[in-house]
Amino acid sequence: MALPIVAIVGRPNVGKSTLVNRIAQTGDAIVHEMRGVTRDRSYHKADWNGVEFMLIDTGGIEMGGDDAFQGSIRAQAFEGAREADVIIFLVDGKAGINTDDEEVARILQKAGKPVFVAVNKMDNPARMDEVWEFYALGLGDPWPVSAQHGNGTGDLLDEVVNELRKVEIVPEEEVEAINVAIIGRPNAGKSSLTNKLTNNNRSIVSDVAGTTRDAIDTLVEHEGQMYRIVDTAGLRRKSQIDEDVEYYGFVRAMRAIDRADVALLVIDGSIGLTDQDQRVAGFAAERGCAMIIVLNKWDLVEGPEAKAEVRERIEDRMTFVGYAPVVATCALTGKKVDRIWDAVDKAYAGFSQTISTNKLNSWLSSIRETGHTVSQGKAVLRMKYVTQTGTCPPHFTVFVNRPDLVTDNYERFLENRLRKTFDLEGTPIRLKFKKKD
Repeated sequence: MALPIVAIVGRPNVGKSTLVNRIAQTGDAIVHEMRGVTRDRSYHKADWNGVEFMLIDTGGIEMGGDDAFQGSIRAQAFEGAREADVIIFLVDGKAGINTDDEEVARILQKAGKPVFVAVNKMDNPARMDEVWEFYALGLGDPWPVSAQHGNGTGDLLDEVVNELRKVEIVPEEEVEAINVAIIGRPNAGKSSLTNKLTNNNRSIVSDVAGTTRDAIDTLVEHEGQMYRIVDTAGLRRKSQIDEDVEYYGFVRAMRAIDRADVALLVIDGSIGLTDQDQRVAGFAAERGCAMIIVLNKWDLVEGPEAKAEVRERIEDRMTFVGYAPVVATCALTGKKVDRIWDAVDKAYAGFSQTISTNKLNSWLSSIRETGHTVSQGKAVLRMKYVTQTGTCPPHFTVFVNRPDLVTDNYERFLENRLRKTFDLEGTPIRLKFKKKD
């Protein structure tokens, strides 16, 4: 169901993410004392007095300065405000009004939408007189709140919800979509790929590693199929995650993988396969989602020999996800990005495929006819029956006389034959061997 939208905007470190977590009653928004923690806008479901709405957390708005991200963050924040039905303009009651607040207020005055000035960090009732200076912003009554302790947030939400009740919402059907998580180590080009696939600039793109700190969902339609694209923070080894903020981003990325149908593992082709890439692939493989390896920045790899070397290294060192097809692209220019859609469709088809028991046992008969089996002394493995016991990824149970005889090599042999026979490229396969006399 479509929900009305409330955007929270303001300059850095005024407590926007803390207020988001307070209202949404979750810990989804990353909270940290460091300035600029929230860069992209993120979306959170919330409810107040039976009224559901979508809450947008935005990056801190600074109107000047030399930070490489400030222009993009401002654009993201104002795009969130443009999208919203109601805007909460959060200011710092302890710091008072500054020039950025005044500039943001001037922009919001022209938005043509209800704007609530929430004066945060008003924990001490003795300081309430300080709230009145915020009338100078020209946006009506200021609302004293403490995002950290919850003081005043209920009164604010009462009025916000009163405005939301006036919003006409067009009901929409629940969208069935393929969940696609874009994963990889920092600075591999994930946000560039997200922006190209979604055809917008929702994810901030920069050549500074670690730009994306939160997982971000975007619903996309391509040739009649719906996809839910999730850009994630770059994944590093846990031992290399020093900052709390980066750790929280890691957690968000893992959650995105947990709910993904298909993972796009983005590798920087100009650098080639790294140990980090292998570890990221391992995270996704453990969680059982389908996978496509995207060789990004392929235009920077010069000559057929260098390109062949990159591909050979992937083939040699990524055997544990050997089912994942490789697509070479340049996300920045969009070259060959369209190939990814076909690869996702094919991987998802295998990931969600249901194969009839009749077809599976015909396949098993063909295996038996080859005489290919394993033995130990006089004991010989005999496969009697196979059935599919799950999807996403496909699970198969094979009934055999001696499960203990099944070797890793033989299991891989069966998996490869299944994959080839039933066109299961891009998806892991789970095999279970059960005793049946």
